[in-house]
Amino acid sequence: MTRHTRTVTALASALLIVTAAAGCSNGGGDNGSASGTDSGSDVNSREVEVLPAASSSSAPAVDVKNGKFGKMLVDEKGMTLYEFDKDTKNKSMCNGSCATAWPPFTVKSKPAAGKGIKADLLKTTKRDDGSEQVTYNGRPLYRFEADKKAGDVNGQDVNAFGAKWFIMNPAGKKVTTQPQNNNGGGY
Repeated sequence: MTRHTRTVTALASALLIVTAAAGCSNGGGDNGSASGTDSGSDVNSREVEVLPAASSSSAPAVDVKNGKFGKMLVDEKGMTLYEFDKDTKNKSMCNGSCATAWPPFTVKSKPAAGKGIKADLLKTTKRDDGSEQVTYNGRPLYRFEADKKAGDVNGQDVNAFGAKWFIMNPAGKKVTTQPQNNNGGGY
């Protein structure tokens, strides 16, 4: 019976390790999304909580949502998009540990302009690693690892990696105003 107990324990441990490893691995650059097109999906899934350094979408979209800072750019899952003051026009200056904390919004196909987005301002630029990062009005776009759900704006006006980070409005300008009092946060 002792041998049987050890065998069962060893098998259970191995299964637990394999399950944990599978749950932590998204297979690389597609952000763990099976289709990337389910914009109406529940944003409480695990993939929203843990974003890879350079997150990609197979069916990317940039949309506009109204949050506590007014109208702002979000990705197809409603996650806030930021610009980095250290970047230059169409050139990201955020790599390495910066790109881990502020995952670049990268794509494998042309990004789609959602309602309220000016399609002529929505483009991509090549990153140092060869991936294509979405830009808006020439500014590379990022998510923030501390934003855990749609509507979070924890990266607004944060000074990190040598410059400040700001959300963007649909006109392609960074938002530097104080939060509006019309809602308590999120959408």
